[in-house]
Amino acid sequence: MLTDYELQALLLSLKISSVAVLCSLPFGIACAWLLARRNFLGKSLLDGMIHLPLVLPPVVIGYLLLISMGRQGVIGKWLYDWFGFSFSFSWRGAALAVAVVSFPLMVRSIRLALEGVDKKLEQAARTLGASPLRVFMTITLPLTIPGILTGTILAFARALGEFGATITFVSNIPGQTQTIPLAMYSFIETPGAESEAARLCVVAIVIALSSLFASEWLTRMARKRLEVM
Repeated sequence: MLTDYELQALLLSLKISSVAVLCSLPFGIACAWLLARRNFLGKSLLDGMIHLPLVLPPVVIGYLLLISMGRQGVIGKWLYDWFGFSFSFSWRGAALAVAVVSFPLMVRSIRLALEGVDKKLEQAARTLGASPLRVFMTITLPLTIPGILTGTILAFARALGEFGATITFVSNIPGQTQTIPLAMYSFIETPGAESEAARLCVVAIVIALSSLFASEWLTRMARKRLEVM
């Protein structure tokens, strides 16, 4: 059984990861569509910026967030002065950190799905008078659902495991920013807390495996449904 301290870290991790993925999804779809369907000046730069978190050390991402979105950061100071809103030392900042780190996985999966959509179907709909928005909503988006599901769940699993960017940006505050990886870090540093760290390790493995299995199952179900349609 998990203790209240461990359960708090688990629930906070699920909350932060869910909020991060749900808020990222519209932007993920938009960026994937731009990269898959449009050629424009700076496309390679945009592609590189989106995928940069995959190769940058998470601590670097956390530092960049700190100097830009922290209370004294370039953007964060403006948000706090004008709206009284701050990402610093709160679960919202943790959600922002994990969203940035997991965003490339989401975009990549959705982009691959968009590139696999038969453009002839879209062209046929346009010749029948459908507007670009209607074509996207009724043809492109439904055919992209398997990729969207895969990208969303992979991003969720990556968000659950994020450590470096979170602790650098919003610290390790129990009940506020302490997710499962951060709680494990605290237990590992505490003499005699090996069993607590091991329990959270098992929980993290179970959640990660469940996410991967769910991603595979939902993708298969979505593809079967599209084949029937």
